[in-house]
Amino acid sequence: MNFTEKLLPMGTALAVLACSLLVVPHPASAQDNAAPTSLRERIKERRQARQEARSGAQTPTAGGNRIEQPGDYNFTLEHGGHTRHYRVHVPRNYQTGKPTPLLMAFHGGGGNMDYQASDENYGLISKSESAGFIAVFPNGYSKLPSGKFATWNAGNCCADARDHNVDDVGFVRQILSDLHGRLSIDRKRIYATGMSNGGMMAYRLACEMPDTFAAIAAVAGTDNTAQCAPKRPIAVLHIHAQNDDRVLYNGGAGRKFGDVSKVTDFTSVPATVSRWVAHNSCSPTPQRTLSTAGAYCDRYAPCQGGTSVQLCVTDSGGHSWPGGHKARAGETPSQAISANDVMWEFFTAVSGGVGSQR
Repeated sequence: MNFTEKLLPMGTALAVLACSLLVVPHPASAQDNAAPTSLRERIKERRQARQEARSGAQTPTAGGNRIEQPGDYNFTLEHGGHTRHYRVHVPRNYQTGKPTPLLMAFHGGGGNMDYQASDENYGLISKSESAGFIAVFPNGYSKLPSGKFATWNAGNCCADARDHNVDDVGFVRQILSDLHGRLSIDRKRIYATGMSNGGMMAYRLACEMPDTFAAIAAVAGTDNTAQCAPKRPIAVLHIHAQNDDRVLYNGGAGRKFGDVSKVTDFTSVPATVSRWVAHNSCSPTPQRTLSTAGAYCDRYAPCQGGTSVQLCVTDSGGHSWPGGHKARAGETPSQAISANDVMWEFFTAVSGGVGSQR
């Protein structure tokens, strides 16, 4: 699906206000965990961004304008002294006035929102259509006008977002505040997921916004928050490959990352799961809920507030999104499970628990 060509439904009212949100197309590119390597690269990015602005920028639309039609929408806003971007996919079955689930999907470190939204990479647009949820793809902090090579401040990781102490939690709050004025969102069914550094960001939201998110699902990214004291339990799903060579299953950063100072000594998967079993006061003995060739899932339940903690592990796939199509270092993602299917089944199961109390 070429959704960069499909920006605004016909008939949407356009206006300009101070602090308005811009509808701006961005081409899908960039690699997760990549980084600009030279001044020449930065100059090239700025030149490209200026060209895109001249050729493709649309008239600004005032904050709070309702989205009445399915489609793909790009927005720009100012937060914390930075220009930030996010995009939204509204599925075909969306109906104004009918509360609809929402999933925020955070890209990996060095990626961008278009990369995470690419169906060729992660399939989340297709899952949005089949399951009927609104998909939101925020863009991390980037020094480049194009928004590429972006990272998230997930606590102890990663890179510029961490080093500049960027307020990514506040950015998420501002996105949701805006979208509540634009769309009919089911406040009991707001979820977060992410890849690598994006999964780490999902853990930070679980720590700091459990009153907003009913559940999170982290893929190939462990809990590296600097501090975490959630005010209420929240359902957590963790998906990881046993042979991940970047965020190592048993902790630490793989050599594939290169300059380890830009990442961190990652928390292990077992420590992450144990931490959230304790946060949610879950039964310490897991139940095997899935066992198939190349993968298994264990669930810790019951937990406080009707939540649960689930761990799904694939034998292969490395640092990738199970069921996806983006190969890394010559290794294709595991097809033993689909991260999209597993997470949506998990979200649906917990919605009757913690979600019903919101």
